[in-house]
Amino acid sequence: MELRQLRYFVTVVEEANFTRAAARLHLTQPGLSAQIRQLERELGQPLLDRSGRSITPTAAGAAVLPQARAALAAAQRISQTVDEFTGLVRGHVRVGLISGAAYDEFDVAGVLTAFHRDHPQVAISLTEDTTDRMLAAVTRGDLDIALIGLSGEPDPALGVEIVLDTRINAVVAVDDAEFGDRTTLSELRDRPLISLTRGTGIRGVLEHACAAVGFAPRIEFEAAAPALLIKLAAGGLGIAIVPDIPPAQAAAAGVRTVEITDPELRGRLGLVWHARGQLGPAAKVLLGQLRIALGRELRTAMVSQ
Repeated sequence: MELRQLRYFVTVVEEANFTRAAARLHLTQPGLSAQIRQLERELGQPLLDRSGRSITPTAAGAAVLPQARAALAAAQRISQTVDEFTGLVRGHVRVGLISGAAYDEFDVAGVLTAFHRDHPQVAISLTEDTTDRMLAAVTRGDLDIALIGLSGEPDPALGVEIVLDTRINAVVAVDDAEFGDRTTLSELRDRPLISLTRGTGIRGVLEHACAAVGFAPRIEFEAAAPALLIKLAAGGLGIAIVPDIPPAQAAAAGVRTVEITDPELRGRLGLVWHARGQLGPAAKVLLGQLRIALGRELRTAMVSQ
């Protein structure tokens, strides 16, 4: 029995599907199936029920599952202890990032570059995805650190540090005469809106706020980054819901800002990580550097406004 076989078994149970588990483990499906069958032969019991549409653990598999997870966690702690004892920073750090977050005020690429220069033996992977999917990935341990938009309170098991808290406003084409400088949220009912995709922090804030005043937002266009939303609004395709932007930037993009009131909407950008001892030494070092750098960049951006 090998630790990697236990990891394969746990992953198949979590995904309830050999194809998805193989993709997550970067293996071929036949290779994964062969490893699981070898483990079952060594233990003398089938661990997985393959008869249904979803893979489920057998009674023996359900009994083995917590022990397998405990063995994997123990192995990880042993590795971390050795790393911390020897002072080495090595391994693999997995970072998640919402689309459009790595703009000038938040130079995530610069932090990763500096970290790699200081610790070239550490592998770094970077993923762009929605807030909801990255929160789930951090919770289950598939990501070490993520920079996400927050629309509510995350799992208490996660550490959170807010690096940006800003108004969420509407922007319209610069020649749009329908709105003044302000509008209430209720006045956006039945208006064509341009928003980030479902699962993002700002979209969650918008949907929750609209539900609280009794309507669902009419989303006509979706995009993954605020810059594209602004371009669509400049073309007269609707009202974009975006984080606050400086007037000069809005004018240069061919839009103007309309403040949303009653209620005021706020968007928060935050670093999240698993707070219950699951970060390895390399991830801890990178997290510390991100917290320092993003906090400093936020203060600089606020002073310059």
